Amino acid sequence: MAQLDYSKLQGLIPAIIQDANTKNVLMLGFMNGEAYLKTVESGKVTFFSRTKGRLWTKGEESGHFLNVVSIEEDCDHDTLLIKVHPVGPTCHKGTDTCFGTSNDFGVEFFRYLQDFISRRHEEMPEGSYTTSLFMSGVNRMAQKV
Repeated sequence: MAQLDYSKLQGLIPAIIQDANTKNVLMLGFMNGEAYLKTVESGKVTFFSRTKGRLWTKGEESGHFLNVVSIEEDCDHDTLLIKVHPVGPTCHKGTDTCFGTSNDFGVEFFRYLQDFISRRHEEMPEGSYTTSLFMSGVNRMAQKV
């Protein structure tokens, strides 16, 4: 891992926290060098709290830790993407994310896929791979699912 650049924000870098499974962004925090090293060593996300003026491990009071899966740095080495397995809600207000959204697998994609397949079945456009699956029968379609 390259040297992180803490110079742009007075010794801090943003750390985007993302659920490793759902890919949802859970929160944004800031780290200094000490918080980064503690995160790497402990496997639990630790921030530098700008309001408390000290290191703060997410979950130290609530038990809702952010267990590190991976840490990636951006191309400028001044922002981190930390993929985690959250234990409980992430936000101090009790919500799954600090953005008020739920941290579950979205069903929007499945609705889109269902609508797309239904439309293809009605239209049966020539040259469509989906049309060819319909023409091949249930066994061939089941192989693709």
